[in-house]
This record gives sequence, structure tokens and C-alpha cells, in this order.
Amino acid sequence: MEHSLIVSQGRVADRTGGALVGARLAGDALSALLGVKAQVVGTPSAPVEDDWTESLPAAADTLRELRSALATALDAGTVPVLATSTCAASLATLPEVAARCPDAVVLWVDAHGDFNTPDTTDSGYLGGMVLAAACGLWDSGHGAGLDPTRVALVGARDIDPAERELLSAAGVRVLSPAASNPDAVRTFVGDRPVWIHVDWDVLEPGYIPAAYRVPDGLLPHQVAAIFAALPAGAVRGVELAEFEAGEPDIPERLSVELILETFQHLIRA
Repeated sequence: MEHSLIVSQGRVADRTGGALVGARLAGDALSALLGVKAQVVGTPSAPVEDDWTESLPAAADTLRELRSALATALDAGTVPVLATSTCAASLATLPEVAARCPDAVVLWVDAHGDFNTPDTTDSGYLGGMVLAAACGLWDSGHGAGLDPTRVALVGARDIDPAERELLSAAGVRVLSPAASNPDAVRTFVGDRPVWIHVDWDVLEPGYIPAAYRVPDGLLPHQVAAIFAALPAGAVRGVELAEFEAGEPDIPERLSVELILETFQHLIRA
């Protein structure tokens, strides 16, 4: 299957300066691995510690361009691979996936649920509300349509109490790190196509730096084993987000190599 590559370089709720750089570095490496030229969306700008009411309109152009780029990639019959800065970029992609691939399930591989709404968020962070928006719990202005019963959180362990209630009521499958294994994920996916979103904070801190570190995460080989267990040909697209480049304790080169090693298990799938 032919791949296409989309690299997001527009600020989408970035509160730190490393994720846009991380998306570019990951995009460059993926371009070399896949042998395809990346389509770059947006222009980098400085991070801002703002509320979702400010970051959402500020990201409008980037989100529209991302959705258009994804639509073009799907129309071309390719498997899109996206390197994005924050999970909030999925405000653009998930509604397109829901519209184009309604039979697909979504693996949201993330330490967090990202299922808060404007009524439940304590932080005001847009990235913590993206999956709830795609499932129609609040209106981001960028679409919805994702069936929450077709979503599984993989490696989730930092979920707010109100957020957990919303996840339960909506029917989202929540797999803790202990429950996130190849058999459980393969059983959830079954013979259905799958869209994969990875926030690198799903990992135990110390492997691929992320802005929001949560202990007791998955190890890289565990994520790789989950990906390797997916049915061949099932993957319809992959999003890789939240690689916080520039952390002094983890060399960027090693992080990029680990991203590629983990991702390569999805090329077969």
C-alpha cells in the first residue's frame, strides 16, 4: 500500500516550543523511510499558554488545511501518515476519518483520555478535549461523527474523574497500561479497519520526550508488539503527535530512531 505524509507545522494549542520541532524531525525521518515527500501544513509560531477559547480560533486555518490535506490523501487511495505537534490537530483529522471510513475503529494510544469538554476541563487545554469533540460531545466547529463505541484508549492512565464518567457513558473502551496488550487490542479491532493515533506520552518517561509526562507507562517494545499484532492491511492511517524535541536528557537522534522502529511495525500492517 502506498503512503502519503503530512507534517503539521502550524501552532494548534502548543503550550511548549518543542512539539513543532519534533513534528518536523519525525516528518523528515518518515519521509526518508517511506520514500515520499511530505506535504507541510502551516507555519510555526511561538507557543502560548492560552485557553481553548483562544487557541481554537487561532488554529482554524491550520486545522482546515490539515483536513483538506487528509481528504486529498484518502482520495488518492494512500495510507496517510501524519506528524503533528499536539493532539489537538486531530480536531481536523478525526471527523474526516469518521466521514470517509465509518467502519474503522480508532486506537487512541495516549496516557490521557482527551475526553474533557468545555464544561469539565480544569486546565482549559484544547488538546485535552479533542476526542470528545470528534465524538460529538461539544462543537469545535471542525466536525464530529466519530462513534465513541468504536474508540479504544490504549495505555491510558491519567484521566480526570468527570472525564472518566463521560468515557464510560459514551462507551469508549479504556485499556490501562496493564490491560494494553496485543491480544486485548487485536480482540477490540477484530477484522475492522483501524485508524491509529499515538501521543508519545503513552510511553514510560525517558524514551521519547513529551510535554506531559505520566509515570507507569508502556514500554516501546509493548507498543511495537501491539502494532505488530494488527491484521495485515488493516491500518487506514497513522497520526504521531507530541514528540517534544529539545529535551536535554534525551538526544533527539535516539528519539527519532525509536519513533521509526516503533512505526515500522505498522508498515507491514
